[in-house]
Parts: sequence; structure tokens; C-alpha cells
Amino acid sequence: MIDVNAHILLIYTGGTIGMVENPVTGSLEPFDFAHLNNHLPELQRFKFHVDHLVFDPVIDSSEITPEHWKKMVHIIEDNYDKYDGFVILHGTDTMAYTAAALSFMLENLLKPVVLTGAQLPIGKLRTDAKENLITALEIAADKDNLGYPVVPEVCIFFQNDLLRGNRSTKVNADNFNAFRSYNYPNLGKSGIQIRYDRKVIHQPDYEKKTIFHYRLDNRIASLKLFPGIDKQTVEAILTLKNIKAVILETYGSGNAPLSPWFIELIRETVKRGVIIVNISQCEIGLVNMQRYETGRELLRAGVVSGFDATFEAALAKLMFLIGHKYDKEDIKIRMRVPLIGEISRLEDRENETI
Repeated sequence: MIDVNAHILLIYTGGTIGMVENPVTGSLEPFDFAHLNNHLPELQRFKFHVDHLVFDPVIDSSEITPEHWKKMVHIIEDNYDKYDGFVILHGTDTMAYTAAALSFMLENLLKPVVLTGAQLPIGKLRTDAKENLITALEIAADKDNLGYPVVPEVCIFFQNDLLRGNRSTKVNADNFNAFRSYNYPNLGKSGIQIRYDRKVIHQPDYEKKTIFHYRLDNRIASLKLFPGIDKQTVEAILTLKNIKAVILETYGSGNAPLSPWFIELIRETVKRGVIIVNISQCEIGLVNMQRYETGRELLRAGVVSGFDATFEAALAKLMFLIGHKYDKEDIKIRMRVPLIGEISRLEDRENETI
């Protein structure tokens, strides 16, 4: 049920959704959000109030950094008491990274933070921008019969799908259905009505306040395995100066080569205090290093399972935990348990100890 008295803050960071075509040059450029209603007259039919704030300068999503995530959190914190929900317009290429990061940075979030964007600019005739933006605003304003937000978490709305932010990944560069949540159900679906799956939506503790976090450490590398990867390549990544963690993208359920040089490099890296998290290259399923001997060797070497986390969520979670200066063993423990629904609960997956 849309709260007709709701106040929503629309934050434009950049990206295709806020672009229009220059009639003279034909190039795309950001439109003036002061004239948003001219481009989207449908907004005038909303009974709730929408304010907007624009990044200066606007940021192409490929240029997004942790500093921009902090800026978004600052904006939300500064305006938290004035608004019922927030919609962030963002380029699609790194939207899932931003959604994952914000889910950790906004602890015990009590209000919706909905990210959306578009594959075509809002000024194009066949644009998906209008539907995505209008529905995202409605989701941000929706409340239940008790007056609580229906979706009090960081989420992505795109092409009819409402997804948990830290479970999402971009899967399509050409079609409108650009995002998927493979290992967690959709939070909702839009059609004639917006249908929510209330049992899978995170419920915060309304007796506690929201905590805004700003500490992130991006000294993290990724190593994606492929047949024929050589020692020199692996060694170059695992011995990077000042590295704090490595995301190891393995095969299937968390498998890697049993070559002695590979296992030894992994073991030496862990001994140096670098955290290695095992993420599957598969979109669906989870890492289970107990299943095969190749996985068990990684487990014995001290590699931490990423279970069914997306790459984006594993990266953001490591940045968050390392940035808060948890010690190595504490980080290993926290990587194994869901902080904000980014991995499945222990009872929903196979136990992995050795």
C-alpha cells in the first residue's frame, strides 16, 4: 500500500537512465533534474512527494569507487529522518557492487533503499527508464498495514524484478532484464500490481537505530582459475604488495588444481596472513570444499568458503570487514555467517569443517 504522505529522496549518481540525446550533436548528456517532470510527466500523478539530489559531477558507473559509496551513505544519513525511502539512480555496470556495499554500510536499515537504472536513456522512445524509475519510487513508498516499510533493505529493481541487493549480479548487457538473483528468491515482482514475497524480505529491529558505516579497505585481489593457468600468473597475484585478501574464483563446487606448486602457493599466502575466499565461477549453487579432494586440499590450506555469495557480495563484505580492522580469524568466522542475508543460513547449506 503506497503511503500518500511519504517523502522519497531520488539520488541520481549517473548512468544511462539520466541521459538525453543532444539534438545538435546526437551525443548523450545528463538532463537537468530540475526539469524531471518534463521528461517524466507521470511523476505528477504520484500523491506522495519526491525530492531529488544529483551528484556533482555525475559518475559513469565504470568509474564508481568506494569513495562514491561513502558519499551515498553520507547523503542517506544526512537525510535519513526527513524521508521514508530512497531511490538511487545508478549505471547498470557496477550497480550490483554498489548495492552489495551499501547493504553492509547501512546496518539495521529501517527504510527502503532501491537502486535502479536503465539500458536505454530516459529520452529514448523505447526506454526502460520510465517503468524502472516509477516502480522503484512506488516500492520506496510502500508500507504495510502497520505503517512499516514493505522492503526495509537495500534492493535492486529492474525490468519487473525486485532483488536483494547483495544477491544480485548483472547478467545481460543487451536486454532489459539485466539482473538476476540466482541463489536467493526475488523479493517481489511487478505486473498489474507489485507482488511482494514477504517471507524472504529482511526484517530489521525497529527498536534499534540504523548505524552508518564508512570504513572500507580495497586492498583485495581476485584470481580466476582457468585450464592452463601457470605458476607465474598465480604467484604474481598472490604476492601482491600489501594485499589483505584474495577472492579465488574456482570451478564447480569450489574445486582447483591439485598441482603441488599451486597448493603450496595458497598455503604460503594464508600463512602470510592473507585471507583467501573461495567463490564458484558458477552462477547457481554453492561452494562445498568437502565434496571433492581438490576442494578439501584448499580447505586444509586455510581457504575460507564463500558458500553461495556472489562475487560482488564477497568483495564488498571483505572490504567492510577488513576496513573495520577485525583480526584475521574473526574475519574468517564472519565470512561464514550471513551479516545481512548475503549468504544462506548455515542450516540451509551443508556444514563445512575439517
